[in-house]
Amino acid sequence: MDTKELLKKVRKIEIKTRRLSDHVFGGEYHSTFKGRGMTFSEVRQYQFGDDVRAIDWNVTARYNEPYIKVFEEERELTMMLMVDVSGSELFGSSNQFKNEIVTEIAATLAFSALQNNDKIGVLLFSDQVELFIPPKKGKSHVLRIIRELIEFKPKSKKTDLAVALKYLTNILKKKAIVFVLSDFITDDYLQTLRITGKKHDVTGIRIYDEREETIPNIGMVQMEDTETGQLQLVNTQSKKVRQNYSKFYQERVDYFQTTFSKSGCGTLSCRVDESYVKKLLGYFKRRG
Repeated sequence: MDTKELLKKVRKIEIKTRRLSDHVFGGEYHSTFKGRGMTFSEVRQYQFGDDVRAIDWNVTARYNEPYIKVFEEERELTMMLMVDVSGSELFGSSNQFKNEIVTEIAATLAFSALQNNDKIGVLLFSDQVELFIPPKKGKSHVLRIIRELIEFKPKSKKTDLAVALKYLTNILKKKAIVFVLSDFITDDYLQTLRITGKKHDVTGIRIYDEREETIPNIGMVQMEDTETGQLQLVNTQSKKVRQNYSKFYQERVDYFQTTFSKSGCGTLSCRVDESYVKKLLGYFKRRG
């Protein structure tokens, strides 16, 4: 992809997702994810209706009239976007691939955080950490993240979420809002997610395509595993083959939902042909 085409794509995503974050998600994001606590702002004279528990007795004694301490919410937060860039993300049976929806959702979340003056970082992963961009503020930083999401070429096509979670836990010292964007066609990440979930506010956003849920009966078909590159002839006329595939797929979905729930983390599932706007808003409102 040449520079001109890349910039055009970045601009297109910026226009769409920034409008969403400005007019739709900004307030919901602010109310859903609170600051780290309350910080002291000032001392002022007591007014009728103020909470008496906020009275500063030392200042009150000095001036012989009641004064109270005023606190402000410590708003600055850090958002980390953990994005799956494995081979299975390059699939889509409708108008868009899964990785394109992932990019739009990530950009919308990033601009929502930017609007609240929060830091945003990104971790791209396959079965290894492919790229880590430390959290920073600013529009240019968000646009760099979008560029990476569009044009990054991973070294591996496989998936190992546990590796990425372990890396994040080791490198981020303060609590962060973490969004994991993936199809979660992987397993064996319960223990690492439990550790990450205790330290950070984690939400898993599962992006999937309806064609991944079941195999249609279309005869003998050569299929490719997008993560291993392995080719295999599959007899889709066989009811047992179709049932085994559906069972395998559903086991991965159940593992995702159960594992995140056990770890105290949030979950959200969005099909590529559904409105991620409605899904995100619904999730934010439930949490808020």
